[in-house]
Amino acid sequence: MATTEQTVHSDGRVELTDPDALANSPYANAELAPTRLPERTWTTYNYAALWMGMAHNIPSYLLASGLVAIGMNWLQAFLTITLGNLIVLVPLLLNSHAGTKYGIPFPVFARAFYGVRGANFPALLRAFIACGWFGIQTWIGGQAIYVIVGELFGNGWLNASAIGGHPWTMWLSFAFFWVLQMVLIFRGIEGLRRFENWAAPLVTVAFVALMVAILVKAGGFGPILSQPSKLGWDADFWKIFAPSLMGMIAFWATLSLNMPDFTRFGKGQRQQVWGQIIGLPTTMSFIALVSIITTSGTVVLYGSAIWDPVELTRRFENPVIVTIGLIMAILATMSCNVAANVVSPSYDFANALPRWLNFKTAGLVTGVIGVVIQPWRLISDPSIYIFVWLSFYGGLLASVAGVLIAGYWLIDRTNLFLADLYQPNGRYWYAAGWNWRGVVATLLGSLLAVGGAYSNPGAGPFPQDGLIPFLKPLYDYSWAVGLVVGFLAYVALTLTAPSRQSTASHAAPSY
Repeated sequence: MATTEQTVHSDGRVELTDPDALANSPYANAELAPTRLPERTWTTYNYAALWMGMAHNIPSYLLASGLVAIGMNWLQAFLTITLGNLIVLVPLLLNSHAGTKYGIPFPVFARAFYGVRGANFPALLRAFIACGWFGIQTWIGGQAIYVIVGELFGNGWLNASAIGGHPWTMWLSFAFFWVLQMVLIFRGIEGLRRFENWAAPLVTVAFVALMVAILVKAGGFGPILSQPSKLGWDADFWKIFAPSLMGMIAFWATLSLNMPDFTRFGKGQRQQVWGQIIGLPTTMSFIALVSIITTSGTVVLYGSAIWDPVELTRRFENPVIVTIGLIMAILATMSCNVAANVVSPSYDFANALPRWLNFKTAGLVTGVIGVVIQPWRLISDPSIYIFVWLSFYGGLLASVAGVLIAGYWLIDRTNLFLADLYQPNGRYWYAAGWNWRGVVATLLGSLLAVGGAYSNPGAGPFPQDGLIPFLKPLYDYSWAVGLVVGFLAYVALTLTAPSRQSTASHAAPSY
């Protein structure tokens, strides 16, 4: 079936009837335009492999090991992470639908609810957080390279003179790994798909090997699983459970927004849904279990939790084992980092300057900002990593997710007009290209979610009583608060103050 603008195929996927209709649009380029049907080739395996590659990485490992380091036992940490990933799967799948149906990336999808220009607000918010993640992952990969070369060249490399608190050889390793990832980005999205397909299984093998090595040294599962929780199951545990759960959800809150960047290439809804169901909860639960067992084993062996797998790998005496383990760590980091933290901001920055930036040049911008953010500070402590970095940005992005879900599923009933997403003065232009309803709903959700951000003394940048003291109790539930408030506020504002354009967009297309 076809309209003058778009064709709806029998499987429900939609494409522009005339792709050249966007040729003169100042809000379109080759990366942002809807994916044509012949280019939508990703299968269930491709999405499962993508999630294996993104989930089996060192920051995922640090999630679980960080929970052990702050006092949880293996069961408490495993349940917290598994529940968090089952929860975040829901908004992730809801927002993925639009990518598969219309072949559009996240920033173009956001135009329907924020306006053609206003979509830059959530897109750039998402992009800068991704830059932070890119920097964190690149620092971790650089650490692995630093240790590998140290195994080969000895203390002269490892104990080189310090610059900015780290050996200059560490900075060199960081720079080398940064360049390595830029090379992969310049190969484009198809090169990334091929890389994920073979890298993901190797990474899984590496993490299992590390766990087995620790089990052998610790004398099996018994000593590890018998480790008591420092928190018990009473008030001490429940006090940190809620903010920890929000942190676990927030870990993939970024992808719950921008998964359309990948599902736009899907063969159909069934392929992307099942690929993600198979890929995310199972792989995250698996890496969590591996991390928990391994980190608990370090308590048995060394008397304290070693939560950093790069540091743990250095404890092994055999240089061959150390080198192989860290090469796998590098593959794990590249596999996750490029997919999760460069693809999205590349589209987001290109959306802001479509005539100046494309996927590759925007990826370079992402890499530069990722260094400027100083990622080595963000992962210096498990409390800062989980309760400051994850919990704060999770609340911000949850409010955006609430707006997208409300607009797409409840208000527009999954019906979008493709050409108008790229045109001035169309259905999604609203007022000067901005839909104030989406912006206000996001700001309100963000304020209530993170306005009460607090840190324990010496454990973060926020005041102990919260930025806004009366909102402090909400911060422990930051992601949930942001999602619910963003959702309800957008619905309320749209129904009570509809615009001419948004009213038109609510009607189903006629075929």
